[in-house]
Amino acid sequence: MLLIGDDWAEDHHDVEVQDENGRKPAAANLPEGVAGIAKLHELIARHGGSDLEPADVVVGIETDRGSWVQALIASGYQVFAINPRQVNRFKERYGTSGAKSDKGDAHAPADMVRIDRAQLRPVAGDSEQAQAVKVLARAHQTLIRERTRTFQRLRSTLREYFPAASAAYADLALTSTDALELLVKAPTPTSGAKLTRTQIMAVLARHRRRNREAKAATVQAALREPQLGLPEQVTAAYGAATTAHARLIIALNEQITAMEEQVRTHFLAHPDAEIHLSMPGIGEIVGARVLAEFGDDPTRYAGSKARKNYAGTSPVTRASGKSHTVQARYVRNNRLADALRTQAFCALRASPGARRYYDKQRAREVGYNPALRPVGNRLVGILHGCLKTRTHYDESTAWSHHAHTPTT
Repeated sequence: MLLIGDDWAEDHHDVEVQDENGRKPAAANLPEGVAGIAKLHELIARHGGSDLEPADVVVGIETDRGSWVQALIASGYQVFAINPRQVNRFKERYGTSGAKSDKGDAHAPADMVRIDRAQLRPVAGDSEQAQAVKVLARAHQTLIRERTRTFQRLRSTLREYFPAASAAYADLALTSTDALELLVKAPTPTSGAKLTRTQIMAVLARHRRRNREAKAATVQAALREPQLGLPEQVTAAYGAATTAHARLIIALNEQITAMEEQVRTHFLAHPDAEIHLSMPGIGEIVGARVLAEFGDDPTRYAGSKARKNYAGTSPVTRASGKSHTVQARYVRNNRLADALRTQAFCALRASPGARRYYDKQRAREVGYNPALRPVGNRLVGILHGCLKTRTHYDESTAWSHHAHTPTT
């Protein structure tokens, strides 16, 4: 057996090869891409012997995605994606000075897959469909987050020189494309006050707004309200910044809509989509995010507890001596946690059982989030059972043991 530690960078990989006894027969700096993978295969063949099977090669690397990782898996190697925090803690056994080098960074994962392999999680064997959903769902969510950041910059800029615009377009939502087009047309208080009702209605009509006359009158009146002004040159500079932010959000709106269609198409084509959609509180976008982050490898989670731990919905117990506390789990996949929180919140309306379970937590005088987490945790366990048995969600089965709260 050969154990390989891989410290990856943008354009190269530092690798260390160990045998089962911890001896280091080789170390190398490999380029990224086809040439690097070919040299890695040569290195393994040179030091592994002719009778070495691909499954006897174990690779530790601090990522679980990318073409390099996929090439390692396709070669038949065992690949373990190690959390960088685990690697940093492991390196402390070598010394506490905090010294760092690429060779040392490759040595640690090689040692980890040799010594602690049973404690590590192999890279999941997700299908190509699930990997495609993951790429699209993450890209879609990233675009939404980028739009939010850009909107906050735009809102902050408007507050400094043109607060009337925020009030004028509040009913339309400032992130909507029609409000942004009006802001591009009139990015300063002077130009905003000159907008006619006909101009405003034309933009609203192009975006099929209802009650256009009333909305146009409201926007026009708000833009013509008197307000404190800045010097003309400063106002013009602010207007240019606002125009740039508004055009960027318009472009992001277009790409988010296009990406959303891609997410839906790929998610609905996946064989697990119907099971996910049968769950309360899950729509196509949230379902795609949940599927993407959990993956579809049926052997990845040993049981519902393992899935809950990965989701971060299950609590963490800290016990030492007489101290015993139960806390929320904050080291988790944040993208998955966001999707599951959304599902749990929506499930309060869609599922009577989830609502009763939530109310039971609130009756114990706990806050909103501490009461919502157990609902999410329970839904993750139900999803695991549905995927394992290939059955759709059933309300009566899912909450049968929570149907009646015992009286005291």
